[in-house]
Amino acid sequence: MNSAPLPSAAELGFARSQGAAELRRTALESAAAAGDKAAIRATAQKFESQFIAQMLGHMFKGLGTDGMFGGGEAEGMWRDFYVEEVGEVIAKRGGIGVTAVIERQLLQLQEVQR
Repeated sequence: MNSAPLPSAAELGFARSQGAAELRRTALESAAAAGDKAAIRATAQKFESQFIAQMLGHMFKGLGTDGMFGGGEAEGMWRDFYVEEVGEVIAKRGGIGVTAVIERQLLQLQEVQR
């Protein structure tokens, strides 16, 4: 039997977010290569939502899950999903401007390559 300790919820959340970030980067590159403006916009927005979720995740790390109205271990386990969803909502409602910057840079890069 394996005696190695199981990873914590924070470690699993970090690994999941790193994998998602890599997928977003790959999707951005393929959308840029294809020249599909709608795909560039959608992928840039997903990248921004991931970026926002990373920032929010660091803000939530210091918050405890105990107390009278705390969710305990369950809250700690589901918090990463909540933060990702909040990041997506913020990005869809205009975000912090990362989507526009990425989209503009990718479109300029396409023009230079042509």
